[in-house]
Amino acid sequence: MVKHIVMFKLKAEAKKDAPERAKKELEAMMGVAPTLRSMEVGIDFSSENPTADLVLTSTFDDVSGLKAYAVDPVHLAFLEWFRPLITIRTVVDYQY
Repeated sequence: MVKHIVMFKLKAEAKKDAPERAKKELEAMMGVAPTLRSMEVGIDFSSENPTADLVLTSTFDDVSGLKAYAVDPVHLAFLEWFRPLITIRTVVDYQY
């Protein structure tokens, strides 16, 4: 199994509405992106100097499943909207 964790810091002007929309759109990929096995999306509520506004944790059967997800049309459509709103993106991928 492969775990894919991504933390996003958003531009100030995106922090009001983008986290909820991103959460909804990402979670809608379950059952649509065929190699995606599970997904959890969290919106940070900390007021003490948060380092990220949104975190995504997803799982795949293997590395090839993660690579297929990266180019899946539903994922690419999401990124087209979301990518311009990001200031920092941190990723960790590991096998377990």
